[in-house]
Amino acid sequence: MITRISALLAAPAFLALVSGCQASPPVSPEAAAPVSVAIVPEAEPWATIEPGGDTLCATGTPFRFHVRSGDPERVMVFLNGGGACWSGDLCDLQTAPTPYTPFAEMDSNNPELLEGVFDEANPANPFAGWTQVFVPYCTGDSHLGGGDVTYTTSADQEVTVHHRGKANVQAALDWVYANHADARRIFMTGGSAGAIASPYYAGIVADHYPQADVVHMADGAGGYRSPAIAGVLAAWGAFKGVPDWPEFAAIDQATASTEDFFRVTAARHPEMQMARFDNVDDAVQQDFLTLLGTGEPVRGLLAANNADLAGDIPTIRAFEAPGNAHTSLRFSRFYTEEAGGVTLVDWVRGLANGEAVASVSCQSDQSCD
Repeated sequence: MITRISALLAAPAFLALVSGCQASPPVSPEAAAPVSVAIVPEAEPWATIEPGGDTLCATGTPFRFHVRSGDPERVMVFLNGGGACWSGDLCDLQTAPTPYTPFAEMDSNNPELLEGVFDEANPANPFAGWTQVFVPYCTGDSHLGGGDVTYTTSADQEVTVHHRGKANVQAALDWVYANHADARRIFMTGGSAGAIASPYYAGIVADHYPQADVVHMADGAGGYRSPAIAGVLAAWGAFKGVPDWPEFAAIDQATASTEDFFRVTAARHPEMQMARFDNVDDAVQQDFLTLLGTGEPVRGLLAANNADLAGDIPTIRAFEAPGNAHTSLRFSRFYTEEAGGVTLVDWVRGLANGEAVASVSCQSDQSCD
């Protein structure tokens, strides 16, 4: 088992996820050029906040989050990604490379080093001028953990992991509530592991801000479809400490999936625009599906998940782009991703501005390959 896991962790795509910063594909100068010229104000510096309390990273180091001040009425909350663990061998830091990001201070958790929607100098950035709250990821639980767990490795060693995902995100949200009580538009999003949790927190935020337009988008987690997922969510304690909503009570935790967080929030807040983006051959998702015991191509699983959600949530929108890259919002390719003649940056701008957007897929015109 260790040999198989080690081989998977050595895959280039998996290494890219663990580092949290894939290299962007080369683009021509013409493709990289902005579509318009604009005067962009100098970006505000990022502030780092250490909330303390119950917050903690996986191994017991402190949690911190980052804020860049902007328009107090427009707030973007981003949940970062960086792998996951749900067993002793995967959670043990002796596993090389470690399949998740265990510390908040790692470069992959520093928004100053990221591009995409965090590039305030790009005139095409839909979130230029917004207040941005960047929530690092350091708990191995897709921001959903409900407490500490002690696992046993295959070498019979105990590994205790502080799956404090809920406490960490809630600390960042409490800061938003205290400092932006009059927010009118909130864009709740996340990449990779953060994408998995993002629909859950979109519902939490919408409950707190009944006066605001809350928009949701998940970036790069749409292909997870495996019977093993319910066990992973149980290991994390994903349903511990959730709100006392009837929508949660209706979930069968024995067969739960990550798509259920979309269903819960959509049922509670049917007015919310929910959306997600994926590359159809996402190599990182493919590696994690293998760890979950599913060898099917991610493309087909993504299509099945999106079809199921479209049936349950008619207003949800999806953007399926060609390629095997993993997530987009953190990278320069955010400005060049395209499918069906629609650019991702324009699609996200429409979402952020409350405009109606249609689902887009490279599978519709056979342009995925």
